[in-house]
Amino acid sequence: EDRKKYQFINPFTDMGFKKIFGQEITKDLLIDFLNDLLIGEREITDIQFLDKEQLGVTEEDRSLIYDVYCETDEGKHFIVEMQNNWTVNFVNRTLCYASKAITNQREKEKSKDKPSFYELVPVYVISFMNFSPHVGEEISQFKSDVMLREKNSEEPFTDKLRFIYLNLPYLTKKAEECVTDFEKWIYVLKHMTTLERIPFETQKKIFKRLAEVADSRCLSKEEMEKYEESQRQIGRAHV
Repeated sequence: EDRKKYQFINPFTDMGFKKIFGQEITKDLLIDFLNDLLIGEREITDIQFLDKEQLGVTEEDRSLIYDVYCETDEGKHFIVEMQNNWTVNFVNRTLCYASKAITNQREKEKSKDKPSFYELVPVYVISFMNFSPHVGEEISQFKSDVMLREKNSEEPFTDKLRFIYLNLPYLTKKAEECVTDFEKWIYVLKHMTTLERIPFETQKKIFKRLAEVADSRCLSKEEMEKYEESQRQIGRAHV
């Protein structure tokens, strides 16, 4: 009977985020989302999940990070860090995550020839901010795309570091107002817990797959218990 309270899982719980974007068997969802986010820039053909780690030892300092190694149709590679839990000093924390992803590459190069010691693949930190805008005052629009640039020019200084912040409360479009595939993704993720069915399925086939993955009625009893606990954790984190 408890399952009647839900149709689709909350994608911004730890479990919901992992089930949709953090599993090898559902990587088609993440590839589609990232390609819609980076449309016109890169076309990702495959991804590989690197070691994920739980950062922080207290409930107030918890944040689940997914490192994803991406390969493009041109044979290029870059790393995406996906994270969605609000923490104090949110932007500062993302700077720390990116710095760690950079230095981890350097550590792996220590055993190789010195000429490759500082060869780095780009690191993208993609942050879902599913909380009230006033909590993350540094981000005052739906999408903030931050790169390193030369001060007196619009030209990028380097492509090795990029931060994309998606502040969902600032996207207020109704379903019929969503034009791009990326807007449709965000609309679905933002409203998933209140939807009776996933919209846009006829326009975008991947959403049928999303509906199957996110259907709470397909959760086992153990999965439902973990999901409900992750829901409670969100509630405690925002008290």
